[in-house]
Parts: sequence; C-alpha cells; structure tokens
Amino acid sequence: MTENSSQMQANDPSQERVVVAYTAGTAAEAMVIRGLLESAGISSPGSGSNDPFPLRETPEGTHGVEIYVLEPRAEEARQLIEEYQKGNQSVGDSDEE
Repeated sequence: MTENSSQMQANDPSQERVVVAYTAGTAAEAMVIRGLLESAGISSPGSGSNDPFPLRETPEGTHGVEIYVLEPRAEEARQLIEEYQKGNQSVGDSDEE
C-alpha cells in the first residue's frame, strides 16, 4: 500500500468507528439531540429507523435511544449535548421562580 492510499483510508469516514455519544430518554429527545449535532456539522449515523412500525415513545422500563457519532467527533458531540442540557436546566430553573 502506498503512503497516499493509507492517508486516504485514514481520512475515509466509512472506516471510522461509530460510538454512542448519548442515550436519550425518549425518541423525541433523541430527535432534538440529533438535530443539535447535525446543525453543528456532526452527523449521527444510523439515526434513521428501519422499523416499519416505530413506537412514538420508548416504553417504560426499556433502555433509551442511543445517539451515535463517528469516534473522532464523539467528545465534541458530548460537550455540545452537555452545554445544551445546562442551558435547558437554567431555563427550567428560572421558570420555577
């Protein structure tokens, strides 16, 4: 393999690992988080559902909805999600006062 072709593989997104950046509690939350990530230029592979009869919400007692990102962008994605959640918490706190 030439140096040029190995560089191409290293930059080929299809060769990168996909990791869980966040687990949303509901399908609606997952859609919001994916939209947040995509607006920041971070794609979320596998975000489309292959289920012909998708449930509106995750049933009680089951695990949440996993948000996947490419491994090199995982830390950035987690930081964006954390900042988003902190912003929503402070909005919710001020509404209660």
